[in-house]
Amino acid sequence: MSTVENHGENSNTGILPINLPLDFSSIQSIPESHAWSESNNDNQIKNNGSSSLALPIIDLNDPNVMDQIGHACEEWGAFQLKNHGIPKNIIEKLEVETKRLFDLSKEQKMKALRTLNYPTGYGTVWITPFFQQRMWQEGFTIHDSPVDDAKKIWPDDYQIFCDAIKKFQDESMLLIEKLIHLSFKYLGISEEEKENWIGNNHAGAIQLNSYPICPKPEKAMGIVAHTDTSIFTLLNQSQVSGLQVFKDDAGWFTVPLEPNTVVINTGDVLHILSNARFKSALHRVTVNSVKHRYSMVYFYRPIMKHVVAPLVSNNPRFRALTFKEYVAMKNKHFDKTLSIISVKED
Repeated sequence: MSTVENHGENSNTGILPINLPLDFSSIQSIPESHAWSESNNDNQIKNNGSSSLALPIIDLNDPNVMDQIGHACEEWGAFQLKNHGIPKNIIEKLEVETKRLFDLSKEQKMKALRTLNYPTGYGTVWITPFFQQRMWQEGFTIHDSPVDDAKKIWPDDYQIFCDAIKKFQDESMLLIEKLIHLSFKYLGISEEEKENWIGNNHAGAIQLNSYPICPKPEKAMGIVAHTDTSIFTLLNQSQVSGLQVFKDDAGWFTVPLEPNTVVINTGDVLHILSNARFKSALHRVTVNSVKHRYSMVYFYRPIMKHVVAPLVSNNPRFRALTFKEYVAMKNKHFDKTLSIISVKED
């Protein structure tokens, strides 16, 4: 996680430290630091349900679900999933707690500000240092347990938040492991190999995001285009759309709100394991001038010492490396990382 230790504003330049979001409660216009020169809507296809080309919606109970997931990962690297099994009340409770968190004052949230040596808690999205302009976003990152950071913010009232996180984390983990089973089977990866990527060989992380109402959304970015450093990522969009997924030769598609679904996307790790057969979804987030948007994200990743390498071909397109090495490279090289580890053809 790329953050800095400095917690205060630079009095000489007026520039916020890289890990510190704006105090959006007092913003009436877009500051220069957050104004992007190009529109968010470049090359965007409006997806209103009438297009024959749309992000797949898959029913986990469908008898052909394995093939549907496999095809979606090959063509899009993403899909929406219904009948996913995460109880509605667990999702709704996390939505309530996410809003409660971000509705706090800046001073209260700052008590759990992330630092270079403590990469959990409140702050900006991890890709912020790669860009001159800042994003219209504030986030809260959780690795393992949220208790320590939650206690900083709510010394006497942290347990409700922690319980909501734990239940969402547990249910998301179980769902992703079902998807790993189905996707590995589709790819022809053995049951024995599958066991190396689930259970104690995984590490989960949760990211809560807030995208406040923006006075000029066409000049702002919620989160700039990126891929995830995960096997699978699960996203709950809450009540406001804003996620966009890029499809080769077609452009950007807005993912519509579909009742009782979650969004699933393939990350860099599964892209490597599949030897590039599955896409690592390129996605971004837009903002709007009408509604405050919240999202809750679960990342399913291998443990740091796990070796990541293609599992499905005798002609690997990527060299083997530990997940820790891959994370370090992506924190340094961002979107060039997959190219750097690519095996050069003779």
